[in-house]
Amino acid sequence: MHLSLAEAETLVAGALQRSRVNAANARSVAVALVAAEAAGQGGHGLRRVVAYAGQAKAGKTDGFAVPRASRPFPAVLRIDAGNGYAYPALDLAVAELPRIAREQGIALAAISRSHHAGVMGLTVERFADQGLVALMVANAPAAMAPWGGRTPVFGTNPIAFAAPLPDDEPIVIDLALSRVARGKVMAARQQGASIPADWAFDREGRPTTNAEEALAGTMIPAGDSKGAALALMVEILAAGLTGANYSFESSSLFDDKGEPPALGHTIIAINPAATSAADTARRLALLAGEITRDPNVRLPGRRGQSSRRLALSEGIFVEDEVVSTIERL
Repeated sequence: MHLSLAEAETLVAGALQRSRVNAANARSVAVALVAAEAAGQGGHGLRRVVAYAGQAKAGKTDGFAVPRASRPFPAVLRIDAGNGYAYPALDLAVAELPRIAREQGIALAAISRSHHAGVMGLTVERFADQGLVALMVANAPAAMAPWGGRTPVFGTNPIAFAAPLPDDEPIVIDLALSRVARGKVMAARQQGASIPADWAFDREGRPTTNAEEALAGTMIPAGDSKGAALALMVEILAAGLTGANYSFESSSLFDDKGEPPALGHTIIAINPAATSAADTARRLALLAGEITRDPNVRLPGRRGQSSRRLALSEGIFVEDEVVSTIERL
């Protein structure tokens, strides 16, 4: 089915409001999920609506939560997401953190009792659009074992980074620390499709092409032992420092069973004017120009940015069964 972005946002927001979510939160979530879909990240897009709605109906996620911010130190913003969705808390961070970063030179948001952080590249890009360099980490329910193990301890624990460029779109880096994001495995299961053998292990630690077995097993870390070590780093930054649940303490983001996931996110925003006497914008442009001198190379983030520009004018295509399932909620 072909939908404009506004139509898709209305579809998602309406389904959530019918599922015990207030209008403001439903709108925040809808904008984020549709933006993910527009960026070509379907695993973090409209296929998430059914799980989101089910969790609100069951009370696993508080659809009426209002994120609360405090500022215990000049450069630190603590945000309690209240066991609601992540996006209202992220919207609050985007609204408040840039001012603190300009005042202090650097600012950190520590977000606790949160939910699925979605396509984090879209969040850090909002800081870069305001002239800031941003780094974000988030943990997720346990899906990856320490290297050499079989028991899930870490989430896929994504990292995102964005830096502004003069007269151009920002550089955006967004990656999960598994070979692929777990949402791609979930999408394959929903479509009844197989997955490549280097995405995941089954319960016995064997590579599998079956999406169902993969979701019951563990994801393969990107870079093997190096990816597992980075996942530990993110676990500490996103949960250990924020007071959020560790990945192994968190409940699933895919069903309505158990306690709230209560995950954590950390965002660091840097004011380039505070870090160097040089013309930072010119220096970043020099680096970007050197990278793209090779005609076979493009800057990270460009594919998603191009997809979103196209979606603004031409809309998005969503599988009929996904739309009908959302309409039935």
